[in-house]
Amino acid sequence: MGDPARSPGGTQNFHSVLGIPKSASLLDISKAYKSLVMRWHPDKNSSNKDEAEAKFRAINEAYRALSTKKREEETNKFSDDPTTTPETPPSQTKPVDESFFSRFSRSSSRRSHTPTPALKKSLSRNASRRSTTPTPADFLSRTTSTSSSSGAATPTSTPMTPRTPTTPRTPTAGGGGGGAPPALLSKVTSRRSSTPIIYSQSRAARRKPPPIEKRLECTLEELCHGCGKKIKITRDAISDSGMIVQEEEILKIKIKPGWKKGTKITFEGKGDERPGTLPADIIFIIDEKRHPIFKREGDDLELGVEVPLVQALTGCTITVPLLGGEKMTLSFEDIIFPGYEKIIPGQGMPISKEGGRRGDLRLKFLVSFPSELSDAQLSDVVSILNDCC
Repeated sequence: MGDPARSPGGTQNFHSVLGIPKSASLLDISKAYKSLVMRWHPDKNSSNKDEAEAKFRAINEAYRALSTKKREEETNKFSDDPTTTPETPPSQTKPVDESFFSRFSRSSSRRSHTPTPALKKSLSRNASRRSTTPTPADFLSRTTSTSSSSGAATPTSTPMTPRTPTTPRTPTAGGGGGGAPPALLSKVTSRRSSTPIIYSQSRAARRKPPPIEKRLECTLEELCHGCGKKIKITRDAISDSGMIVQEEEILKIKIKPGWKKGTKITFEGKGDERPGTLPADIIFIIDEKRHPIFKREGDDLELGVEVPLVQALTGCTITVPLLGGEKMTLSFEDIIFPGYEKIIPGQGMPISKEGGRRGDLRLKFLVSFPSELSDAQLSDVVSILNDCC
């Protein structure tokens, strides 16, 4: 009662879904189904995926209902009249001695012009191994136990004596019960060839799309001391029902001390999911934020220091900041000239592959010259410099 294929309204709707008439055979139903599922598969209709999924489900439901009903009709028809099938009309059936032995003699004549009884037995064994077709002995045993007047099988009073290969029995033409076995053969053949095999695209090897790359900006302090970052992503995922839904996920990244610009962190299979493909990978690429006073060069840090001319000539004591907030006091007695560089070991960036080691801090000095001098000041400078140079 609940099966839509057994209700008249439901059957009419299923025929219209597949676009076939009510008189369509099982082969016509299968051909129409194969054509429509290839056309309305959701993977081939990304622009109108909702409509394609609805049609795809309707096509599958119509095919299951109509094919099941058609097979039941053929089975019921065969059980009512086992001597004929829809594929083999009664007018085309032949007696057993005309149909089976004519084909048997043709296959034997290809191998030998004078087949022996032993060869016939070998051929019949090979044929039984390759197919489920009964052997000639089976047909002869059936015809001997069948009444020639009515064609109905009746039990014999004595058990049948099996025949030996050395005494083949010559069939008699025009046996009354010889029409039933060819119908049985036709039924077996029709069950094997009526339904085509439809290959599903989901069995093909799924490919992985190119990875998705994202920039991850970090400060010099984070790359120097290390830190942890949490990144929220939203991606498409395929649910258990086959629908595409959006999921949110938090990815955790542990920044290690000494990482450089260009370092890559890969999360496998965290990209969007698509039918027929594997999820893509997500790759985060480290990028350094610009620092207001420090500049990174490999594992070293550079810091520019500006001093006035008088301190550059007479010596000075300065306080320089360090990365991380600390400060260091330095005294200079030498003359500081433009381009002068002071190296402070171990105050640069950590070396990630050498635990505990750090680069250097390079101080590059800039000398600030006065914008103007008086005549007396110029005279004093000239006399002093002449004595030194």
